[in-house]
Amino acid sequence: MEQHDVVVVGGGPAGLAAAISAYEAGSTDVVVLERDVQLGGILNQCIHNGFGLHTFKEELTGPEYAARYEDRLKELGICCLMDTMVLDVSPERVVTAVNTDRGVFSIQAKSVVLAMGCRERPRGALNIPGFRPAGVFTAGTAQRLVNIEGQMPGKEVVILGSGDIGLIMARRMTLEGAHVACVAELMPYSGGLKRNIVQCLDDYGIPLLLSHTVTRVEGKRRVEAVWIAQVDEKLRPIAGTEKRYPCDTLLLSVGLLPENELSRAAGIELSPITRGPVVDERLQTSVEGVFACGNVLHVHDLVDYVSQEAAMAGRMSAQYAQGDSGEGSAARGIPLVAQGGVRYTVPAFIAPERMDQKTTVRFRVDNVYKNKFVCVYLDDQRIMRKKRQVLAPGEMEEVVLKQEHFAERDGVERIVVTLEEG
Repeated sequence: MEQHDVVVVGGGPAGLAAAISAYEAGSTDVVVLERDVQLGGILNQCIHNGFGLHTFKEELTGPEYAARYEDRLKELGICCLMDTMVLDVSPERVVTAVNTDRGVFSIQAKSVVLAMGCRERPRGALNIPGFRPAGVFTAGTAQRLVNIEGQMPGKEVVILGSGDIGLIMARRMTLEGAHVACVAELMPYSGGLKRNIVQCLDDYGIPLLLSHTVTRVEGKRRVEAVWIAQVDEKLRPIAGTEKRYPCDTLLLSVGLLPENELSRAAGIELSPITRGPVVDERLQTSVEGVFACGNVLHVHDLVDYVSQEAAMAGRMSAQYAQGDSGEGSAARGIPLVAQGGVRYTVPAFIAPERMDQKTTVRFRVDNVYKNKFVCVYLDDQRIMRKKRQVLAPGEMEEVVLKQEHFAERDGVERIVVTLEEG
């Protein structure tokens, strides 16, 4: 069995940033395992701009953003095994993988970074009545067909779900000559960034139907129409509000799920809310020496944040590989408690004695809020209060905790992140 310091599972934006960071932190024996034939992950099909504003201070397309990291990876000479599927990651950090050149092989890693990304929720998870006709695609599949394969999924389109991919595909399909009748969203708020609602829907006159959902798909061989109804506060269709939309294509943008089969098999504790690993301030999972970052940890809205988070995971994995194991697993730390409209926090635990000078805590809210204060408490003592005019589930928020916050406070039992009235 071969041995390496750091093994990174996934060659998308998170995996690339983690590998580079681990190398630059002193672990030069880094291996990236990627199941595709090229690096970059989902960025390769995201040909629109808007990437890199935080990282590179300029607007880049997805492939351009990925290329910056790929060039750095090659410059450092980091080993990348392409077309390689990881089959298992054991609690002892033995990574088992397979490819056509080597067959099944195993690597004993000193530390592992999980960066497998996420996948789209399929139609089967929605229980929409109707047959299984051609013309029903996830938005990401349609994006790949148009941007990489050069194929149009259809000409008359309805989109269910207002996630960022769905919003972007509404614009993309319009630019390619299709007619997008509407974007229907089950919730009373959009799941995407505000800028995407403006640039992808408003600028092209595409209606966004909030509190609406598809109740039926017509057609046996090919989609002929969909029925859309308004829903009540319990998300149940309201009788008499149904409207028929003739179309040949239904795109689904109904959520992303972190790709955590490997994590689950390794015995890693997963959050019931994010469906990603529970991690501490070093982004270490409940299995010691295994770290997680990017969309496999929790779904991000900006790739720049993925890169920042992955750089942290790479640096921590390098430190662990070099013998700095800290104080053990994620279970040993002060728990972060999400309250008052905050859905979750990443990390879920913080140990002040091993944290950096600053630790970024990222979170999402469960509804649209206006004129609220984001507050942080150490037990019952408030240490932070910052005004936010608007908070929305589609946009990630963050607070930065400093080591000095804990300097004069011993025995803190919990850290509370909550929203309060102005």
